[in-house]
Amino acid sequence: MTTDVLVAYGTTNGSTARIAEAVAEVLDKEGLTARARPAASVEDLSDYDAVVVGGALYAGHWHKDARRFLRRHRRALAGRPLWLFSSGPLDASATERDIPPVPALRRAMTRLSARGHITFGGCLEEGAKGRIAGMIVRNGKGGDFRDVTEIEHWAAQVAQELSGARKD
Repeated sequence: MTTDVLVAYGTTNGSTARIAEAVAEVLDKEGLTARARPAASVEDLSDYDAVVVGGALYAGHWHKDARRFLRRHRRALAGRPLWLFSSGPLDASATERDIPPVPALRRAMTRLSARGHITFGGCLEEGAKGRIAGMIVRNGKGGDFRDVTEIEHWAAQVAQELSGARKD
């Protein structure tokens, strides 16, 4: 039996999308069937046995598309294994310590019985959309702080949990 996993994401500049794609690749390598899709484009979860949702962090808020995804699909999510990730710190803090989810996301995790959450470093580079993003890059505070090894390790843990669930 295969497990079909949706990896939905909310992103503005593409960094969270690339994390979601990396998660889906690892899930595929681990024997699952995973698909990364923009959260705003997902209309139905009936084809998926499990869901991972990622959202970029902006000024202490999870990306609006990721938040709306959780609200719109709350009933379907309640019956599926669910993991969440955030991306955003533009420094090494995400690799140095566990960064908890923002308060609204923490409440959603409880309501939806999410199995886990992790915060990954973000990426903001030249050409980023938005006035504030542009200012951050111009002031030398941008860069790529994603830790590919950490992303792959976390995705492998999700796959392991799902594979264990399939055997039950």
